[in-house]
Amino acid sequence: MRFKSRIKAVSVLEKVCASLSSLNTIAWCRLTDQDVQFTVIPDKGSQCWSKLQIEAIFDKYLCQSASENNTINLELPIQALSRALKTATNATDVWIRLTKKDNVPILALTIHTSTSVTNNSVVTAERISDEYGDFDLDVDLNDPSFGGAGWTDTRERQTVITQDVPVKVLHPQQVGGLHEPRLREPDVHIYMPNLSQLKSISDKFTKLAIATSASSSSKNAPRLEMSANMHGSLKLAIKTDALSIMSHWNNLLNPELDPTQVEGGSQGVRDHPSTRMKELGGPNGENEAGWARVRIDAKDWSKVLSVGRVSSRVVGALVDETALVMYCWIGGPDDDEESCLTVGSIATRVG
Repeated sequence: MRFKSRIKAVSVLEKVCASLSSLNTIAWCRLTDQDVQFTVIPDKGSQCWSKLQIEAIFDKYLCQSASENNTINLELPIQALSRALKTATNATDVWIRLTKKDNVPILALTIHTSTSVTNNSVVTAERISDEYGDFDLDVDLNDPSFGGAGWTDTRERQTVITQDVPVKVLHPQQVGGLHEPRLREPDVHIYMPNLSQLKSISDKFTKLAIATSASSSSKNAPRLEMSANMHGSLKLAIKTDALSIMSHWNNLLNPELDPTQVEGGSQGVRDHPSTRMKELGGPNGENEAGWARVRIDAKDWSKVLSVGRVSSRVVGALVDETALVMYCWIGGPDDDEESCLTVGSIATRVG
């Protein structure tokens, strides 16, 4: 098997890996000649499934394997890969390849950096001879008679750094049973507010809940409750025996369903649960029947919100009383923010 590619969007890939590393230390990487997938499935908490389009991140991409569809499956320490990519964010050229060192498979990053080295010559001394004998000639290149500019020699110094990330090559049978969580169609889908703001509010709510729970008789750890409707409203709340607090966002957008992407086409859109929820919400979405709700673990939710470092374009899909799925679109360096290059789905356990 062979894998080699130039990474043209290092900062984007580094942000993706940094976000995944907040969920778990190990990730499954699936390399094909069509895309690159990263999956994180921790023992407890949220899962992350991401797909990177080759054209958005890579250049001169080569993936060959004896298996069907030229597929290579790797288990890799995602934190180590994130750190290696971070050292390459200012590089002039970065290559990644699958190889072996001491019979151990590794992902090797070859990082080319360039720095400018400047030498300034101000005074020169030269031993010369003429018919009157030998003497020293001192020349001050900053003297006005020489233009006063001095002489500058600027050269580029090239540095090559190699970062090795140990990996495990997985047999197709070892990953054959891995698949995204199977969920029914969401009841509500909505563009999320700024995730940094959402994380700040969530963390404050959690600290208040922990502080009040310490002095209350409640035995259950507090959980955040998120609810949203198909009229652009989202709520984040937390309740304990001693505390009830909520933040409310209005005028958010609910993405329109594309009939070509929904089973049943236009009729499938009309029969979709989100269409029904919009009707149940009434003219202004105020009816309680039109809201979908999920309860999420506060600590796990804080990790999930790390996807905010990747993109500001995130859609939350709520399956009422069941799960929250976050879709994060990632743009490449030559794409505007509206480009939908990657879908990362995160299923958060509720209840």
